[in-house]
Amino acid sequence: MHVEPGEDAVDTFLAAFNAPNQAYVTELLSRALTQDVLFWGPLGRSTGVEAVENFINELRAHPDGPGKVSRTTVVDAPGEWARYSWSYHNGAGQLLLTGTDMVHLRDERIDQMVVFAGDLAAI
Repeated sequence: MHVEPGEDAVDTFLAAFNAPNQAYVTELLSRALTQDVLFWGPLGRSTGVEAVENFINELRAHPDGPGKVSRTTVVDAPGEWARYSWSYHNGAGQLLLTGTDMVHLRDERIDQMVVFAGDLAAI
């Protein structure tokens, strides 16, 4: 089965959240992201794989316990930009957070990422 580069990069990035140990988190991120990745997270803008890794470690230390991130939509990738939605559940399966990410791809890896946590309010 053929997997689109955007889908592969996104799924590798999300797998880093669920990795059993820190060394594997680092390995997965190095496969999914460019070294100079620009990351817009809930707390602002940062640059580099280490910044993304710090964000993952903060989420993995959630007060309700470590959990699992899952992609909940297809990866919609019209060209070099892609978007997808995700959910975060604790170890008991309780939904803690949802969101949608937008990513830009360069050489089949993510070089820009914007994380939108939570649902948008209806108008």
